[in-house]
Amino acid sequence: MLASVLIIGFSLILLVYWFRYTCILLLRNSGTEKQLPAADLRLDFARFQDALNPASGASLESLRRALDRDYEVLSYLLEHAPSLNRNPFERHVLAFDYRLMRIWYCVARATAPAQANGAIEEMASIVRFLAQRIGREAAHTPA
Repeated sequence: MLASVLIIGFSLILLVYWFRYTCILLLRNSGTEKQLPAADLRLDFARFQDALNPASGASLESLRRALDRDYEVLSYLLEHAPSLNRNPFERHVLAFDYRLMRIWYCVARATAPAQANGAIEEMASIVRFLAQRIGREAAHTPA
């Protein structure tokens, strides 16, 4: 009985580790891709690097709402344009990570502002990743 509990616990720890490592690897590799002009996308995620600086005075809650709007737009595009969704595994993994980071932000914003800031940064990275993928796939899709 104890062995089964230990095996299940260890397996869950490895699953969480794999998930976090996969998300970080996907987002880190997306940083090497050509950046898309934010003006062409009409999305707010491009201004987050400056806004996340504590000296900017930007509200994390307003940034989260803007990120949620951008994420919803990009998710809608991916769901309704199958030619843009060539690798659904990445999208589903990052969608789950986005939801987890949104929950983590809600938990941490009152007690640990630095952790909440990290969650917002990761959410912005996910939105940037999705926008880059959509831009790249749209550029390769025949009109």
